[in-house]
Parts: sequence; C-alpha cells; structure tokens
Amino acid sequence: MTEYLRVDLDSEKWECRVCDHEIGPATKGYKEGMLVYNRDPREIHPPIIDPEKYRFTFSPDPEWVRILEYYCPHCGTMVETEYAVPGHPPLHDMQPDLPALRAQWAKRGEVAEPVVGPAVTADQGHSH
Repeated sequence: MTEYLRVDLDSEKWECRVCDHEIGPATKGYKEGMLVYNRDPREIHPPIIDPEKYRFTFSPDPEWVRILEYYCPHCGTMVETEYAVPGHPPLHDMQPDLPALRAQWAKRGEVAEPVVGPAVTADQGHSH
C-alpha cells in the first residue's frame, strides 16, 4: 500500500513492511494502531525572522496547524506524516477494497520472493 505499510489479505490486517508487526484491521484506518507524535510545527519550520519583533515569522502557528507523525509501535519506523487543524481527527487517507485486491492477487499467483528493483552501482569512469 505504501513504502512502509502493507495489507495481509488472508488476515485482513495492516502490517509494517519493515518489521512485519501487525498494526490492526484493514477494515479500519491504519493510524488507529500507530504511535502518534503531535509535533509543534515550529520545530519543523522554525521562524525565519525574529518572533520577538514580528507577529508573522514564516513559521506555522501551532494554534492553526499541527503536524502528526505516525510510527510503527514495534520498530519505530515513521509510516506517515500529516498536517492538520488542531482538534481535527486524523485524516482517513486509505480504505482498501479488500475483495477487489484479493481477486486481483488471485490472478497473479504467489510471490515466492520479494520483488526488488535493479541493483544500483556507482557510475565508474564518468564525471558529472
């Protein structure tokens, strides 16, 4: 589903792709099973100009925006980040159609080994 998140179609559970931890039912939002860090947006986007002198500093106002980071509760891999209005519930960003996915994968057959891209090697003898 994402770089760090997959759905086990047999158990219908969200899983961490890094550590295989079972996060929760795929019929619900995966964020319900994550650790959440409610970040002060000024930590991520510090003021560009002096906040002692200016009201608007090009840094987000924590009364208007929050940054939520979602982590696997087992291995600590960051799975998602979202900007939201304070007090707003986490965004529901994925709802897999499990029967359609199951039918699609049934046609493909079992994957015995993980699929990886081509090996990347350093370009030798060329200068850029």
